[in-house]
Amino acid sequence: MKKALLVCVLATAAFGTVKWMRHDAPVAEQSASLAMNRIWIDHIPRSDKDVFQVFIAVTDDPFGIFQSLSQWTGKYEVFNHETSGDQMRIVYPQNNDKDKVTAKATKCSVNDFDFCLELSGASRGVKKYYSMDGWEIEAKATPAQVEAKLAALQHSLVH
Repeated sequence: MKKALLVCVLATAAFGTVKWMRHDAPVAEQSASLAMNRIWIDHIPRSDKDVFQVFIAVTDDPFGIFQSLSQWTGKYEVFNHETSGDQMRIVYPQNNDKDKVTAKATKCSVNDFDFCLELSGASRGVKKYYSMDGWEIEAKATPAQVEAKLAALQHSLVH
Protein backbone atom coordinates (compact mmCIF):
# COMPACT_ATOMS: atom_id res chain seq x y z
CA MET A 1 0.00 0.00 0.00
CA LYS A 2 2.83 2.39 0.86
CA LYS A 3 4.55 1.62 -2.48
CA ALA A 4 1.35 2.39 -4.42
CA LEU A 5 0.91 5.66 -2.53
CA LEU A 6 4.55 6.61 -3.16
CA VAL A 7 4.17 5.86 -6.90
CA CYS A 8 1.02 8.02 -7.05
CA VAL A 9 2.74 10.91 -5.25
CA LEU A 10 5.80 10.71 -7.52
CA ALA A 11 3.65 10.50 -10.66
CA THR A 12 1.59 13.51 -9.56
CA ALA A 13 4.76 15.48 -8.79
CA ALA A 14 6.27 14.59 -12.18
CA PHE A 15 3.07 15.53 -14.01
CA GLY A 16 2.88 18.83 -12.11
CA THR A 17 6.50 19.64 -12.91
CA VAL A 18 5.97 19.00 -16.62
CA LYS A 19 2.81 21.15 -16.66
CA TRP A 20 4.58 23.93 -14.74
CA MET A 21 7.60 23.87 -17.10
CA ARG A 22 5.36 23.99 -20.17
CA HIS A 23 3.28 26.79 -18.66
CA ASP A 24 6.36 28.91 -17.98
CA ALA A 25 7.93 28.27 -21.40
CA PRO A 26 7.98 31.37 -23.58
CA VAL A 27 5.12 31.56 -26.11
CA ALA A 28 7.61 31.85 -29.00
CA GLU A 29 9.22 28.54 -28.03
CA GLN A 30 5.83 26.83 -27.77
CA SER A 31 4.85 28.27 -31.14
CA ALA A 32 8.13 27.29 -32.81
CA SER A 33 8.09 23.75 -31.45
CA LEU A 34 4.49 23.33 -32.59
CA ALA A 35 5.38 24.53 -36.10
CA MET A 36 8.21 22.01 -36.50
CA ASN A 37 8.05 18.30 -37.36
CA ARG A 38 4.48 18.42 -38.63
CA ILE A 39 2.74 18.40 -42.01
CA TRP A 40 0.91 21.66 -42.73
CA ILE A 41 -1.54 22.20 -45.61
CA ASP A 42 -3.56 25.20 -46.73
CA HIS A 43 -6.83 23.22 -47.22
CA ILE A 44 -8.24 19.73 -47.63
CA PRO A 45 -8.35 19.01 -51.38
CA ARG A 46 -11.89 18.75 -52.71
CA SER A 47 -10.98 16.50 -55.65
CA ASP A 48 -8.03 14.64 -57.13
CA LYS A 49 -7.27 17.72 -59.30
CA ASP A 50 -7.51 20.31 -56.52
CA VAL A 51 -4.04 21.79 -55.91
CA PHE A 52 -3.10 22.36 -52.26
CA GLN A 53 -0.04 23.85 -50.57
CA VAL A 54 2.22 22.03 -48.11
CA PHE A 55 4.79 23.30 -45.61
CA ILE A 56 7.07 21.03 -43.59
CA ALA A 57 10.12 21.88 -41.45
CA VAL A 58 12.12 19.14 -39.71
CA THR A 59 14.45 19.97 -36.81
CA ASP A 60 17.24 17.38 -36.36
CA ASP A 61 18.69 17.69 -39.87
CA PRO A 62 17.18 21.12 -40.39
CA PHE A 63 15.49 21.01 -43.76
CA GLY A 64 12.01 21.70 -45.01
CA ILE A 65 9.83 21.86 -48.07
CA PHE A 66 7.31 24.11 -49.71
CA GLN A 67 5.16 22.05 -52.05
CA SER A 68 2.20 22.63 -54.34
CA LEU A 69 0.45 19.44 -55.44
CA SER A 70 -2.64 17.53 -56.47
CA GLN A 71 -3.10 13.82 -57.03
CA TRP A 72 -1.71 14.30 -60.55
CA THR A 73 0.91 17.04 -60.45
CA GLY A 74 3.23 18.82 -58.11
CA LYS A 75 6.12 21.22 -57.62
CA TYR A 76 8.38 21.54 -54.60
CA GLU A 77 11.34 23.42 -53.26
CA VAL A 78 13.49 22.07 -50.45
CA PHE A 79 15.19 24.45 -48.03
CA ASN A 80 17.65 24.44 -45.13
CA HIS A 81 16.85 26.42 -42.00
CA GLU A 82 18.10 27.73 -38.67
CA THR A 83 15.41 28.35 -36.07
CA SER A 84 15.51 30.62 -33.04
CA GLY A 85 12.22 31.10 -31.20
CA ASP A 86 9.58 31.78 -33.83
CA GLN A 87 12.16 33.04 -36.37
CA MET A 88 13.42 30.84 -39.18
CA ARG A 89 16.32 31.75 -41.43
CA ILE A 90 15.67 29.81 -44.61
CA VAL A 91 18.13 29.16 -47.45
CA TYR A 92 16.99 27.63 -50.75
CA PRO A 93 20.05 25.68 -52.01
CA GLN A 94 18.98 25.67 -55.68
CA ASN A 95 19.55 29.41 -56.11
CA ASN A 96 20.83 30.50 -52.66
CA ASP A 97 17.76 32.70 -52.05
CA LYS A 98 17.21 33.54 -48.39
CA ASP A 99 14.11 34.35 -46.31
CA LYS A 100 13.67 35.44 -42.72
CA VAL A 101 10.35 33.87 -41.75
CA THR A 102 8.24 34.27 -38.64
CA ALA A 103 6.25 31.11 -37.84
CA LYS A 104 3.35 31.46 -35.40
CA ALA A 105 1.67 28.13 -34.67
CA THR A 106 -1.27 27.70 -32.31
CA LYS A 107 -3.84 25.15 -31.34
CA CYS A 108 -7.11 26.02 -33.04
CA SER A 109 -10.36 24.56 -34.29
CA VAL A 110 -10.86 25.61 -37.90
CA ASN A 111 -12.61 23.39 -40.47
CA ASP A 112 -11.78 20.16 -38.59
CA PHE A 113 -8.11 21.17 -38.17
CA ASP A 114 -6.42 21.11 -34.76
CA PHE A 115 -3.56 23.55 -35.41
CA CYS A 116 -3.08 26.83 -37.30
CA LEU A 117 0.17 28.25 -38.66
CA GLU A 118 0.84 31.74 -39.97
CA LEU A 119 4.06 32.33 -41.90
CA SER A 120 5.22 35.86 -42.59
CA GLY A 121 8.27 36.78 -44.63
CA ALA A 122 8.32 33.65 -46.80
CA SER A 123 8.74 34.16 -50.54
CA ARG A 124 7.33 30.68 -51.20
CA GLY A 125 4.07 29.01 -50.21
CA VAL A 126 1.04 30.70 -48.68
CA LYS A 127 0.54 32.67 -45.47
CA LYS A 128 -1.82 30.30 -43.58
CA TYR A 129 -1.55 26.56 -43.07
CA TYR A 130 -3.41 24.00 -40.97
CA SER A 131 -2.59 20.64 -39.42
CA MET A 132 -4.21 17.82 -37.45
CA ASP A 133 -3.30 15.52 -34.61
CA GLY A 134 -1.48 12.55 -36.13
CA TRP A 135 0.30 14.60 -38.80
CA GLU A 136 3.52 14.73 -36.79
CA ILE A 137 6.87 13.79 -38.35
CA GLU A 138 9.83 12.35 -36.50
CA ALA A 139 12.45 15.03 -35.76
CA LYS A 140 15.09 12.69 -37.23
CA ALA A 141 13.11 12.02 -40.43
CA THR A 142 14.98 11.89 -43.72
CA PRO A 143 13.63 13.60 -46.84
CA ALA A 144 12.54 10.19 -48.15
CA GLN A 145 10.60 9.46 -44.94
CA VAL A 146 8.94 12.89 -45.08
CA GLU A 147 7.89 12.30 -48.70
CA ALA A 148 6.50 8.84 -47.81
CA LYS A 149 4.43 10.30 -44.94
CA LEU A 150 3.20 13.13 -47.17
CA ALA A 151 2.28 10.68 -49.97
CA ALA A 152 0.29 8.54 -47.53
CA LEU A 153 -1.49 11.62 -46.19
CA GLN A 154 -2.20 12.91 -49.70
CA HIS A 155 -3.72 9.56 -50.67
CA SER A 156 -5.96 9.57 -47.60
CA LEU A 157 -7.09 13.17 -48.24
CA VAL A 158 -8.37 12.62 -51.79
CA HIS A 159 -9.93 9.18 -51.28
